[in-house]
Amino acid sequence: MDNTNVLEVKDLAISFKTFEGKVQAVRGVNFELKKGETLAIVGESGSGKSVSTKAVNRLLPKKNSIIESGQILYEDKDLLTISDKEMQSIRGNDIAMIFQDPMTSLNPTMQVWRQIAEPIIAHQNVPAEKAKDKAIELMKLVGIKNPEQTHKHYPHQFSGGMRQRVMIAISLACEPKILIADEPTTALDVTIQAQILNLMNDLKHKMETSIIFITHDLGVVAQMADRVAVMYAGQIVEIGTADEIFYNPMHPYTWGLLASMPTLDIHQTDLYNIPGSPPNLLHPPKGDAFAPRNDYALAIDFEQEPEMFKVTDTHYAKTWLLHPDAPDVTPPAEVIRRKAKYEALFTSKKISSQVGGEAIGSRG
Repeated sequence: MDNTNVLEVKDLAISFKTFEGKVQAVRGVNFELKKGETLAIVGESGSGKSVSTKAVNRLLPKKNSIIESGQILYEDKDLLTISDKEMQSIRGNDIAMIFQDPMTSLNPTMQVWRQIAEPIIAHQNVPAEKAKDKAIELMKLVGIKNPEQTHKHYPHQFSGGMRQRVMIAISLACEPKILIADEPTTALDVTIQAQILNLMNDLKHKMETSIIFITHDLGVVAQMADRVAVMYAGQIVEIGTADEIFYNPMHPYTWGLLASMPTLDIHQTDLYNIPGSPPNLLHPPKGDAFAPRNDYALAIDFEQEPEMFKVTDTHYAKTWLLHPDAPDVTPPAEVIRRKAKYEALFTSKKISSQVGGEAIGSRG
């Protein structure tokens, strides 16, 4: 992985018009995606993960979505301002997307090879017979057995895992530079999920594709991500390398997400849960949006929104606890206890930790 940015999102703000008023779904999001890396975006439902990435592909509904501000830069172009025709040449060709539910994304009336071949024909001007051959090759690449026969099948003739492999084959048809995967394993059992994740990791290295992986499952993040952005109430509240987020989390919301992960530990009797509910983004709260749910909230959290404080050159967190005048706070015992488990996960990935020797919750 090199440090070249293939995508930059700057100060992105998106609202939706509703009968009740304007929902401020994304509020000043900034991130970049580097060549050959996997960036995981995590957070609860409604945090703005999918909305942010659908904006990259210009897939937001035009009738009620409003881009309030921001830029999405790809190859010196702002994807928010280029023409629809230019965007059509990029979408599916340079930037592809895997959606959450393959059964609703695939056309039930078309044979799978035709659906895989469709972007090849549209973007690469390839004759149908040659596109069919490439579709069969892609089916082999993503691990679909006997594609010489099964390419004529319809989506309902495949299992859920095989349908997701078809979706991945469609997204890879034009060898995109960026692949956006929106919770692609949510509906799959854990065995098939593991196969799909391994497949995506293998394909990333073979095709040198950059991946944005949207999920609420931190176990998936530990297996997939090079960097992690944690979203809450339409904002990124912490961003860093995967080992920084798991070994040295700084934002109380990240602590809550890590502590609430279920484990196979026989001694675990209670599952931690973050108290309360996310705020209503029709009327975003004053100050830090997480303050009402934060056991570590300071008085200033209810009055003033925190800035992004620098922890390291690659690690930033949006919390007043990182202010030089803030009191020292120790994360929940459950977060500290899990450190050894995460170290085992990252060791199995052969990722060397840069901050593994530091105490979680230290100021770095």
